[in-house]
Amino acid sequence: MLNLISILLSGLLVGLVAQFLYPGPVDMGLGRTILLGIGGSLVAGLAASWRDGRPWSEGFSRAGCIGSVLGAMVLIFLGRHF
Repeated sequence: MLNLISILLSGLLVGLVAQFLYPGPVDMGLGRTILLGIGGSLVAGLAASWRDGRPWSEGFSRAGCIGSVLGAMVLIFLGRHF
């Protein structure tokens, strides 16, 4: 149960940061923001594991947080333009 709460909170934090840094208005509710952050984390984790060939569940890191925000920004871009 605690793991689910931490996933939701980190998804919310990543989603909020991505919305703040993305140029232009991003109109989303709280639920979509959480899903955006979780999706951004998955995109960044899968891209890193594809690049390195290592498992992507290695824990918390600053580079992973930056990658998660960038992944969420990519999802915002894709959602707006496709």
